Amino acid sequence: MRIILAGTIGRSGLGGQAWASLQYLVGLRALGHDVCYLEDCGDTTWVWDWEQEVWNYELDYPAAYVRACLEPFGLGDSWIYRTDSGSRGLPLERFHAVCRDADLLIVRAAPLWTWRTEYDWPRRRAFIDVDPGFTQIRLANGDRGLAEGIGRCERRFTVGQRVGAPGCAVPTDGGPWRATLPPVALSEWPEAEGDATRFTSIIRWQGFREAQYGGVSYGQRDRSFPRYLDLPRRTAQVFRMALMGTDPEPLRRHGWEVERGEVVSRTPRSYRQFIQQSRGEFSVPKHGYVAMRSGWVSDRTVCYLASGRPVLLEDTGLGDCLPLGEGLVTFTDPESALRGLDRINAAYPRHRRAARELAEAFFDAGKVLPNLLESAMN
Repeated sequence: MRIILAGTIGRSGLGGQAWASLQYLVGLRALGHDVCYLEDCGDTTWVWDWEQEVWNYELDYPAAYVRACLEPFGLGDSWIYRTDSGSRGLPLERFHAVCRDADLLIVRAAPLWTWRTEYDWPRRRAFIDVDPGFTQIRLANGDRGLAEGIGRCERRFTVGQRVGAPGCAVPTDGGPWRATLPPVALSEWPEAEGDATRFTSIIRWQGFREAQYGGVSYGQRDRSFPRYLDLPRRTAQVFRMALMGTDPEPLRRHGWEVERGEVVSRTPRSYRQFIQQSRGEFSVPKHGYVAMRSGWVSDRTVCYLASGRPVLLEDTGLGDCLPLGEGLVTFTDPESALRGLDRINAAYPRHRRAARELAEAFFDAGKVLPNLLESAMN
């Protein structure tokens, strides 16, 4: 099949976001499909220049980042970055030809800023929600722009594994929602060598405002992380956070090692290196993911698992969907987090093997993507 994937590589300028799209592009190509990357910014491009720390409104800056991310994977001539007034990458005429021949347009994360006529030309369209709960609350609260974009997609998927299940507070507006797991291209994420010493994660403190639904407020990571601040003082285990969006000093005062997230995640290579040099992931999700029992699992976590790095994750309800306890251990409070940490460290080689086995059994792009395509096209 010919497949177009719409993502946010250039607008983010970060390796983690690049990998989120690359897992699909590399995985689909390995399955024999012809893939093209699309990034459409609507009327104008505006991206944060991480080096200069200013907003950049020129097409060349984000387009260069897209090219740099895709070229090492042989995709340097299979992309377009565009606005109303111009584009980079594929000439527009060639991209139109791709749209005419395409079987599927996959829109990952957020609907395209502008829905253009040619996006109706592929045989099918699929939307992948990576912010379960918050996406559906926006729809329930009347976000017309979001509803219109998602409404143009015949199939809607979510990485919230429990959306629509009993006990899950995520509204089902915009559905029906079909669960899909974040894929990982195992060929690009081999098992890392060595045991390493630090549990790590790469986190954005607060990306958006809290969401209100049914009289309940659902927050971001700034609402969920504080109760774990004292964790480094209660264990000999060292923790390192790659942090964006807040002052790092409060974490440092509580014993956390802190690096600048935009530096760690500046390129796909540096992002992968940081993860593979970790002992494991310590992950506190957004408050809303946990409170809504969404069954959320991140595209970052699957990279740790594929690398043979165990994951210690605050519980979002994943026990209904995945085997827990070996390689992927969940917690609900600081005390159970410490118990989970001791459990992993007491049998670290076993948890390393189990982490990789989970990636191979559940998150392998060679398994996830065929199921996604079958559901999208039927």
